[in-house]
Amino acid sequence: MSYVLAFDQGTTSSRSIIFDHDGTPVSVAQKEFTQIYPKSGWVEHDPWEIWSSQIDTAVEALSKAGVGPREIAAVGITNQRETTVIWDRKTGEPVHNAIVWQDRRTSDLCNQVREKHGAFIRQKTGLEVDAYFSASKIAWLLNSIEGRRARAESGELAFGTIDTWLVWKLTRGRHHITDVSNASRTMLFDIRTLDWDDELLGIFDIPRSLLPEIRSSSEVYGEITNPDGLAGIPIAAIAGDQQAALFGQACFETGSTKNTYGTGCFMLQNTGEVPVESNNRLLTTVGWQIDGRTEYALEGSVFIGGAVVQWLRDSLGIIGSSSEVEAMAAAVEDNGGVYFVPAFAGLGTPHWNQEARGLIVGLTRGTGKSHIARAALESIAFQTADLLDAMQSDSGTKLSELRVDGGATANRLLMQIQADLLQIPVVRAQTQETTALGAAYMAGLASGFWKSKSDLSQHWQSRERFEPKMKETDTRDLRSRWSEAVARSLDWSR
Repeated sequence: MSYVLAFDQGTTSSRSIIFDHDGTPVSVAQKEFTQIYPKSGWVEHDPWEIWSSQIDTAVEALSKAGVGPREIAAVGITNQRETTVIWDRKTGEPVHNAIVWQDRRTSDLCNQVREKHGAFIRQKTGLEVDAYFSASKIAWLLNSIEGRRARAESGELAFGTIDTWLVWKLTRGRHHITDVSNASRTMLFDIRTLDWDDELLGIFDIPRSLLPEIRSSSEVYGEITNPDGLAGIPIAAIAGDQQAALFGQACFETGSTKNTYGTGCFMLQNTGEVPVESNNRLLTTVGWQIDGRTEYALEGSVFIGGAVVQWLRDSLGIIGSSSEVEAMAAAVEDNGGVYFVPAFAGLGTPHWNQEARGLIVGLTRGTGKSHIARAALESIAFQTADLLDAMQSDSGTKLSELRVDGGATANRLLMQIQADLLQIPVVRAQTQETTALGAAYMAGLASGFWKSKSDLSQHWQSRERFEPKMKETDTRDLRSRWSEAVARSLDWSR
């Protein structure tokens, strides 16, 4: 067995990547799929398109590499988290489109639940009550169509996050499973007992029979039987995308931290075997469970990160492709007093304000599209800086560097802005595909392809290091004005 395969099922595309024993990508295939917006604030995906895009990329990656299934030691699955699918156990037919993590249709329900049970849910799950997580999405799916709840209670329906949906399809319905990292994002899971919690299920009125079996993040669950072209490959890892990225960045020591710049931005810090409760509205989440050892993480979540660049392209139309934003933003020396708060789906950490909405302030007759492009990039870095402040306060750990990954790290201007605002070095990993790499690492450990985490640590290398160049006093002034802009965006939709 010469390779490990990773399925990286993301919010806007599915990817399959083959890695060799050095952790080097050998073959990559990617396919975008449709984003569905039925109403303002609603975001859906077609589960069948997710499935077909993932399989298409897997077949393409093997073909590109000239590799057959027998040469693959195992496959690891990493996925967009919280996105919710419910399907018929007999037919495998979804009862509705997948409701995406960005979706806000259940905000009112979450507001009601938070008033009564917010502190209790936070203590049990480590999460803030928010439409971001799966529980309220499941409740909506059960209540939106008459008779659907009765079918769930009779055991006819199955729930899953995207990892569960993929494994179900890959094994022709033989395995209805998830791992602890994905379970910890549902708001139905006790992060200390590591099981579904009956009190939480009662709050959201969700039958336990709907839920998958919870497994560790790295073990051989079974083999692929569907499609025939991938048959026989062991399925040996499942991890939510951000936990997988933390693992792929070799953040194995307590206090080690990474930030992923994707559709959103997600900062995670390894806190070891003890869940750390946050005083700054960070999330406490399960990182992974391997060989019976569960490790936890603190997490800060930015809902709109790289997606703000997509908005400049698709909605505002000032760039033709996402790659153009760096040159446009670099055409001006600074933001010209323009600040852009991209609260299109509310604000995550540390605000957790579902009614916040996007705004651009500081416009003058001299403002041009370059100022707006720069303000958009800066918004990603400002939000990340807010996360790091909260994380260092909670953990008491002062970072000496921040490891970064994700597609937006290719934007060197953004990385320099980030280093300036944080006043610490920003280190870009040699392999940008750290989410997929983390899933591959976990699968490789379960299958014996790699022996230990210390073996994996030797593979990690940095590609580029960005040192702060801005004076700290100038950074403070910029962040102060950013905070004023954020304050104006809060509760806008009320």
